[in-house]
Amino acid sequence: MSMYVKDKPLRVFLADDHPLLRMAVRLSLTQQKDMEVVGEASDGYSAVEKIQASIPDVAVLDVEMPGLSGIRAIRILRRVIPEMKIVVLSTYNKEEYIREAIQAGADGYVLKRVGIDELIRIIRGFGAGERVVSPYLVNLALGYDPLQMRSEPAGRPQLTVRELEVLKGLTQGKSNKEIGLSLHISSETVKSHVKSIYAKLEVKNRLEAATIAREKHLVE
Repeated sequence: MSMYVKDKPLRVFLADDHPLLRMAVRLSLTQQKDMEVVGEASDGYSAVEKIQASIPDVAVLDVEMPGLSGIRAIRILRRVIPEMKIVVLSTYNKEEYIREAIQAGADGYVLKRVGIDELIRIIRGFGAGERVVSPYLVNLALGYDPLQMRSEPAGRPQLTVRELEVLKGLTQGKSNKEIGLSLHISSETVKSHVKSIYAKLEVKNRLEAATIAREKHLVE
């Protein structure tokens, strides 16, 4: 079980598809006497696999990763390692992303414009089980009703914000590359979202997805 013990290094796992960001955070964390980085991953599938193998005290995850999204990874990890602290490190300060993180089971949602010293303080606080307050930490409990968030209109597929953005691109006839450029994400990440969209809409191709999107008014 992952339970932080005082006087032992705080075990931290980093998952982000930007290698330079991971390297910067890793170097800063390894300079802390009370912390150690026990693993890294650049995609959601690797993150889930490696985290289950190393079981850190705190997992720091980006919400936008290829293969398996950070949100879906959080859902899996919250079930299999309920005692582990999960901190989302995200570029997005949109309510929809924050709501998805809450639903998935994140303990904290930190904006990427945070300074490294402040990020270290936040990670250390969560690892110690303290109440963490920071201008870069979105208060996940403030103003949200989890029960209300879990309720969706009958018959309406539960697509994430990013999946809806990708779906809109599909209905406009854009290629994966064009969608990726417009959303500032890789073609592989777009491909992953398209696969998830097909599964949720229960369709097999773009034409069927676009048809369902219009019938259910999923895109404007």
